[in-house]
Amino acid sequence: MPQVVRSRNGALHGPSPVPPLPHRFRSLADREAVEVLHRAARVLVASLPALTDRLVEALYAQEPAYRAAIDSDRAEVWQEVHHSLRHNVGSLIQPREFRESAHRTSRWIGEIRAEQGVPLDAVLHAFRMGGAMVWQDLVDETARRDPDDIRLLVHVAADVWNFVDEHCGVVADAYRQAERRLSWRRENRQRLMVAALLDGTARIADLAEAAEMLGLPEQGRYAVLAVAEGRRSAAGPAAAGVARHGPGPAARTPVVVPAAHPGAAALWHPGPDAEFAILPLTGPPGELSELAAALDVPAGTRAGIGSSVEGLAALGDARRLAETALRACPASGGTVLLDEHLPDALVVSSPALAGALADRVLGPLDRLDPADRDVIVETLTAWLDADGSAQRAGARLYCHRNTVLNRLRRFEQLTGRCLTRPRDAVEVSLALAARRLLGT
Repeated sequence: MPQVVRSRNGALHGPSPVPPLPHRFRSLADREAVEVLHRAARVLVASLPALTDRLVEALYAQEPAYRAAIDSDRAEVWQEVHHSLRHNVGSLIQPREFRESAHRTSRWIGEIRAEQGVPLDAVLHAFRMGGAMVWQDLVDETARRDPDDIRLLVHVAADVWNFVDEHCGVVADAYRQAERRLSWRRENRQRLMVAALLDGTARIADLAEAAEMLGLPEQGRYAVLAVAEGRRSAAGPAAAGVARHGPGPAARTPVVVPAAHPGAAALWHPGPDAEFAILPLTGPPGELSELAAALDVPAGTRAGIGSSVEGLAALGDARRLAETALRACPASGGTVLLDEHLPDALVVSSPALAGALADRVLGPLDRLDPADRDVIVETLTAWLDADGSAQRAGARLYCHRNTVLNRLRRFEQLTGRCLTRPRDAVEVSLALAARRLLGT
């Protein structure tokens, strides 16, 4: 902070149309103004407790944001105000000696008020109220001692108010820095809490705090959405377009999640291989199906939604179910709701067993020419998707139903399976899913 009262000799640059006042006269005027200021400021220093009382009362009456703090601990606020006034009035008398301590006090007040959540506008208003009260007391004391000195005190008015503005800047800067630190800590805490919930490592004792921190009901219903890029996609990570809420870096996948109900937005969390979203649920049993249908998943992106669970404590299970649904997604992309793809989920949950089943059921087809094998597999898949109707399967494949039946009989001859036997039909369906999902 520059000296509170600065010489005005350096304010003139270049020739002036009006002859400047003699140097000695202006120096004397400055010196006299400083002496008047110092005399009045010394009286203020001697009466600081009374000045502090008046300022605290004024804050209580005029600044609602300070009212709660004063009601909670009046003595603490009084000490803070007194400390600030002592250093700031002292700076009017000895600017060099008090400069750093006055700045430290203002920075400390800015940080404390940011931590307490007092709005910055209220803090700056309090400082300006203090500045106005100090200036008024300086004027009153000068008028009491010698009214003629008021004309000299006006010479330093700009310097006093510049001092007030300087400290408002110090307070604002300290407040914003503290606010950024607090925001980072809060967001980091939220990230760690969400990570613990999704990992299933959150302590039961911490669930109430987690619910309050995240704005989620502790015993509500939830599902988890897992999103990743298609395994065979050549596109790089998406740069933008993610509808996400809560802490964490921007997601790599541009997926828009519709709100399950007003005020319940998806809470995202990044993982090494996928992005996860906690989905609060309050609707009917078919809510997940509606959500999956409304999910905006671009081409080349895979999305898996796990089954619903009860309570924050079960989010670890919900995440694992979502990962299972994600593994059941086609490699090229798409959306899978676990509850509607349970056979596929069984396959990807035990890839070794699923691969063994595929080899046992479909292995004989591998001895065929690849094109011939692919025709039989395509026909099997279409027939199963058509619920065993050769007519509908033929329509899908653009061939006659007899062609479909001939290909199915050939499959039975090659593999020894009977498609009219329920057990064999189940094994064939699971084997086809294993080939499709696992590439076995």
